[in-house]
Amino acid sequence: MWNFDEVINRENSSCIKYDFREEVFGRADVIPMWVADMDFRTPTFITEALSARLEHEILGYSYRPDGYFSSLTGWIAARHGWDVRREWIEFSPGVVPALNMCTLAYTGPGDEIIIQPPVYTPFHGAVLDHGRKLVHNNLLETDNGWVMDREGLQRLITPATKMLILSNPHNPVGRAWTREELIELAEICHDKKIVILSDEIHSDLILPGSRHIPLASVSEKAAAITVTCMAPSKTFNLAGLSTSSMIIPDPLLMEKYRRTLVGLHLHLGNIFGNVASEAAYTHGQEWLDELMQYVQGNVDLVVDFCHEHLPQIKPVRPEATYMIWLDCRAMGLSGQQLQQFFVDKAGVGMNEGSRFGPGGEGFMRMNLACPRSVVKKALRQIESAINS
Repeated sequence: MWNFDEVINRENSSCIKYDFREEVFGRADVIPMWVADMDFRTPTFITEALSARLEHEILGYSYRPDGYFSSLTGWIAARHGWDVRREWIEFSPGVVPALNMCTLAYTGPGDEIIIQPPVYTPFHGAVLDHGRKLVHNNLLETDNGWVMDREGLQRLITPATKMLILSNPHNPVGRAWTREELIELAEICHDKKIVILSDEIHSDLILPGSRHIPLASVSEKAAAITVTCMAPSKTFNLAGLSTSSMIIPDPLLMEKYRRTLVGLHLHLGNIFGNVASEAAYTHGQEWLDELMQYVQGNVDLVVDFCHEHLPQIKPVRPEATYMIWLDCRAMGLSGQQLQQFFVDKAGVGMNEGSRFGPGGEGFMRMNLACPRSVVKKALRQIESAINS
């Protein structure tokens, strides 16, 4: 029903992914497979809702209507089996601002915050930019994929540890954490009175055969310490509308977050973010199912192509997200050399793994939320560069 094969020219649209290529990679003609947004057309049920709102030509101060909340709670119940109460929901103008606001709300200068690299780059900045101490509990790379280091976490916790930031599902390694893994994490943090900030922005981008488990849904202990970030921005490619939701069951944690949010005057949001969010969560089920089937096809293409033509590159098959984590260590290049190779020789712009922290060295992150013809072209260019 929806045409994900359509190639849409995004150049000259003030688009970071395309229009910043020369600034980021030194050349404007690389195939852009870096920034985590999609090259697919915004579904009509969203654009039609935005157009309808524009028929009323006054765009003054607004609030989030009942439909905003009911569409979100209905979506989470249907997709993830979690019954969220309206009073648990608060606003954020994006998940990255939420990371920073939660650092301010739940920790003080000098407090320790744990992250689990290799992980989304803004996790690092949300800690260091506010004078908190960054503690790495590296993920473990095993024969069965990447896992959390439970024993390492217990060794790292001190009385100064106040918060842990979780990527669920994990960006960039593509794990959809199991209920058992999340219960273990919540038990450890609850016993030590550590707040878990669970970034679940990729929660809807679950590949066939996997499932997303919201951390706060696994137990009462988890709900008591978890602050969850969710948004339609990755799911429906709405990042430019700066609209995310915080789900905070514990009243004291909610009070602290809300005080910070309002204190920074970031609580009002914007009209079009409200409208798009409600439309997406009301009408987006079928579209999302088709999207993830298409992304799975792109994943299969990369895995099969590398197996047959690029044995130097070993893709880590993701359970979630529309990114794929490429193990390029057999190429024997440093991070800078890898980036140079892919940009200058292959003409493909990706995210170099060391930017995600310890454990990311020798990897590249490739964004597969684009037409299959673009993925094929990128793979052919990489093959040609390696064989030249």
